[in-house]
Amino acid sequence: MATRQEMHEPAETAGSTVRAGDLEVGVIDSGGDGVPLVLVHGGESDRTQFTKLRTHLGPGIRAISYDQRDSGITVNPPVPYTFDVLADDLVALLDALGLRDAHLLGTSFGGALAQHAALRHPDRVASLILVATTPSFAMNHEAIDELLNMTHSERVIAAPDFFFTPEYPGERRARTLTARTPEQSARRHDVARQHEVRDRLGEITAPTLVVHGTDDRLALYTGAVLMEHQIPHAELRSIQGGRHGIAVEFPDQIARWVREFLGVDAT
Repeated sequence: MATRQEMHEPAETAGSTVRAGDLEVGVIDSGGDGVPLVLVHGGESDRTQFTKLRTHLGPGIRAISYDQRDSGITVNPPVPYTFDVLADDLVALLDALGLRDAHLLGTSFGGALAQHAALRHPDRVASLILVATTPSFAMNHEAIDELLNMTHSERVIAAPDFFFTPEYPGERRARTLTARTPEQSARRHDVARQHEVRDRLGEITAPTLVVHGTDDRLALYTGAVLMEHQIPHAELRSIQGGRHGIAVEFPDQIARWVREFLGVDAT
């Protein structure tokens, strides 16, 4: 999950909006002709979540992050939606950017969305990188409900211990969540609670890398093991002691694994 302040992009690269389907979607696109990698943010984050990871991905990767519904600067109608709708939004973004397909890296809620996109639009997903996510809300509902049932101010105080190890610098741990209106948060929380694909993991055809912290309370490590076992040809890379915010706390390690998985030279 991203921080609202530390994780924000510099102003000159904060992105713009593109018309994708019926939405105006906030996007940060590094451009170029590198391997297209769409970065799919978590439930309490926005397109700026991946600032630190971007700096480590390096050349040869076209890194694209975007704001989902009820996130960042994306403009969407104030109506309920589902993961299928969000998966269609992602494909509409690919269309708007002129991409036949792309690799997807999703964290937490974004990893759940990436799974739905791979199941709903298999021809548009070149591969999956699933970071700190789960195949089922039900596998983790107690800890997630504990966090989601808090007010935003309560979550700001509690969230760092869910996301980061004690060794992560305190001034960075202190800034964790992107603010939303109560209505926006409620719609996203309702979507999160719908997530269940355990019985469909075997249908995922995209090559898959699972990256997970062994001490993640919000997406239990047992879910990562299940995805490795049930998704054909999936591989699991573990961060010992890592919690839910591994994409923020360990961006260098994750970027190395991503480049290796995508076959991008390390230079």
